[in-house]
Amino acid sequence: MKKETNSFEKLLDKIFQVAIQIKREVVLMEVCGTHTQTVSSSGIRSLLPKNVKLLTGPGCPVCVTAQEDIDRVVALAQAGVPIATYGDMLRVPGFFGSLEQARSQGAKVFSVYSIEEALELKKDFPDLVFLGLGFETTTPMTAVALKNGLVVYSAHKLFLPAMNVLLQSGEVKIDGFISPGHIATIIGTTPFKHLKVAQVITGFEAEDVLVAIYLLLCQIWDGKKEVENEYVRLVKKDGNQVAQKLITENFQICDGNWRGFGEIPNSGLEVKNPKLNAKIKYRKILSKIDFSQSKKPTGCRCGEIIRGTLSPKQCPMFGKACTPENPYGPCMVSQEGACNNYFRYVV
Repeated sequence: MKKETNSFEKLLDKIFQVAIQIKREVVLMEVCGTHTQTVSSSGIRSLLPKNVKLLTGPGCPVCVTAQEDIDRVVALAQAGVPIATYGDMLRVPGFFGSLEQARSQGAKVFSVYSIEEALELKKDFPDLVFLGLGFETTTPMTAVALKNGLVVYSAHKLFLPAMNVLLQSGEVKIDGFISPGHIATIIGTTPFKHLKVAQVITGFEAEDVLVAIYLLLCQIWDGKKEVENEYVRLVKKDGNQVAQKLITENFQICDGNWRGFGEIPNSGLEVKNPKLNAKIKYRKILSKIDFSQSKKPTGCRCGEIIRGTLSPKQCPMFGKACTPENPYGPCMVSQEGACNNYFRYVV
């Protein structure tokens, strides 16, 4: 089948033509928070053929950060340790409250937009701890912070193991992934090949996403399970080797704790240098705190939404007890979260 791309409208026509030929339900999943925003803000989901279902996966870094990690960092803040992290993370509620609530009670908690800001804060607060989160895209900058002596609590994760779990679990039948362009710019296209499913690595404009959907449908129609790179303007086969070196020099792979999944083997990144690892440096403080009640808020369904087994509208709290102004879970906090996007663009 010839794979041409043109305007938004022509792409939709091509998608419908292929979908009609497939004659069954096709389940695709976008697994990048920026793709979630693009899909929702442009209304792509509502424009697709009835037999093409588009799910949102675990692409929001804030959303997949485990409750245990949030509670431990909040506990450090409450114990007097200065904490800096990216803005959305401050509002995620935990058993001990949120970092924002800790700040309102006098804790030294800072919202930063970059590692440079965190390093500037370190000049005034030498004991500052940076809560690092996200996937291979944000990890290199945290590695730069480590090289500059900043203590880090790492909630960083490797993304492909989660994609693999989604396929192996069988909770949702996934015919193809709209794979994350940001991550691929770092790791390249080769690592995606071990996932035996149709994939298209794509950019973040609405037309990029439509091209990815079209190419995925073509693969499914042709019975193929390949990795295609639509994002050739930035993604190369071997990725960014400078960034990869920064990660391997400063982090070691460990099992990762994910909201919605629990522990995924070899999906976590831990700080190598024990002097800069907040979990080691402050283990005496953490060892004195009872985290047995550290769990997701009662009624929050973020874990299922992250895995694609539930849509935001199916959560009984959505738009009622849980709104962007009063979020009950991280999927409503983050602007990359499925609930936040559904609330802003779909409802």
